Amino acid sequence: MKGEGIGFGKAILFNEHFVVYGIPAIVSAIGKYTIARVEPYNNSETKLDDNRDATPKYKEDKLKQQRDSLNRMLKAMDIEASKKGVKIELAGNLYAASGIGASAASCVAIARALSEYFNLNLSDDEINNIAYEGEKGYHGTPSGIDNTASTYGGLIWFEKGNPNTMERISLPNPIEIVIGNTGKVADTAVAVAGVRERKEKHHEKYHKIFERARNIAFLARRAFQDEDHEEIGKLMNENHKLLQQIEVSSRELDFLVNIAREYGALGAKLTGGGLGGNMIALTPEKELQEKVANAIEKEGFQTVKTVIGASRGGL
Repeated sequence: MKGEGIGFGKAILFNEHFVVYGIPAIVSAIGKYTIARVEPYNNSETKLDDNRDATPKYKEDKLKQQRDSLNRMLKAMDIEASKKGVKIELAGNLYAASGIGASAASCVAIARALSEYFNLNLSDDEINNIAYEGEKGYHGTPSGIDNTASTYGGLIWFEKGNPNTMERISLPNPIEIVIGNTGKVADTAVAVAGVRERKEKHHEKYHKIFERARNIAFLARRAFQDEDHEEIGKLMNENHKLLQQIEVSSRELDFLVNIAREYGALGAKLTGGGLGGNMIALTPEKELQEKVANAIEKEGFQTVKTVIGASRGGL
């Protein structure tokens, strides 16, 4: 008896951090994924073997959060860990790093694998809810955007609420992007708490920034529908500026963003929690994607070349 599940990585294209406060965000699954495999284990415990390639120290730094996340998911799925000896293995081609939905991809993959192993026949909506519970172990109060992209794939308009609003944005053609990894493991919970603290302290300043972020989301949605890559790029650049203003960028992120723009990316910004982790560059066409990726790699940083906007079946 075995179970297997898949969860996609993601890139937040607009409004990470702002999304926590009900500002719309746009997120896309990317063409990289985590696979979870579940098999019997001759012990009453749940054993987790994490065989993903990762940023140095990422897995060690996240170990406690990972255990908390798994326990939350087992509870949400009503699986008594003490009675069910299983071994879970994590693999796949999604590099485990901050900012590309590595934790969400693992939560979705594990939920799907456990569902198959225990014959629970859970729907995508149920998998998404369980993965959200798992994300709490990593992020404290996650927005739900990462697990949503990881579960459903494609390009998604997301608004946090009760319930969350999720709408697909259909793209005629997937768009090439480059993801640049600072190599710095970031703690999203710390970044989120910092924004909350500063927002309360500088209410008026932050209100203006957040309203501009809201406007950018609607402009970006229209630009995606029009396939206006130049406009999407400009708005990504402006979104990065807003993220700098709320102090979630870093020296390394800004460095990579500047290199990407210098070598022709239409837009570039941090992606995910910030303070390290990853940035993304909009590079329509393979040739531009190669050029930008090479420039980043020459500086000694790792890149991922992938696409946004492909539906689950197209990844």
